[in-house]
Amino acid sequence: MTIKDTPEEWGIRATETPFVGGKTSVRTDEVVMPGGESAHRDYQVHPGSVAVLALDEEGRVLLIKQYRHPVRHKLWEIPAGLLDVPGENPLHAAQRELYEEAHVKAEDWRVLTDVYTSPGGSDEAVRVFLARGLSEADGQRFASEDEEADMEHARVPVEDLVRGVLAGELHNTCLVVGVLSLVAAQNGDGLEALRPAEAPWPARPFEA
Repeated sequence: MTIKDTPEEWGIRATETPFVGGKTSVRTDEVVMPGGESAHRDYQVHPGSVAVLALDEEGRVLLIKQYRHPVRHKLWEIPAGLLDVPGENPLHAAQRELYEEAHVKAEDWRVLTDVYTSPGGSDEAVRVFLARGLSEADGQRFASEDEEADMEHARVPVEDLVRGVLAGELHNTCLVVGVLSLVAAQNGDGLEALRPAEAPWPARPFEA
C-alpha cells in the first residue's frame, strides 16, 4: 500500500454561505455519506497561504512575534501571509512576505513542505518555503500596521527551536511544521534534494 494522500470529492446535495468576511468565508455543505445518507459540514473557505523558513549562514531561523487574537497569545512565527490574488504564484507571495515582515531577501528558494492546516474545519492550504542566502532587502522598510506594528524579530538556532517545539513552548503551525521538516530534510536526503521553488501545488494551482 502506498501512503499518499489522494484527491476525492463526495457528492453535495446543497450548499450555502452563511458568512462572508474580508478574506475568508464560512460554507455549509450537505455532503452525501457512504450508504446514501447526508450530513452537514461547516468549514472556512480560505484563499491559501505561504510561509518562509528563512535560514541564515549561522544555522539560525528568522522569526517574528505577533499577537494572534483568536488564541489570545503573542506567538513566535516564521514570516507568512495570504495568497492575495487567485492563481498567484506562491513563490512571489513568499518573497513579498519576507520583504514586508522582515525586510529581507533570499537567493536560494526551495519548497520545504505543503500542509492543510486544519482539514476538518478549513480548506486552507499552506506552502512552506525554505529560503537561504539571506541579505537585507533594498529600499525602504514596508510600513507595518495593525498587529504587525507591534511585531518583534529574532534569529534563533534550529536546535533551540526544536527543543521549544517539543517542550510545548512554540505553537504556530508553520513554525512547528517548518522547523521539524527542515531537520528531517537535513538528516535525510539533504536540503539540495528538496523540491524546486516553483514545484506544482495541486491544492492551489498557479502559473509559473
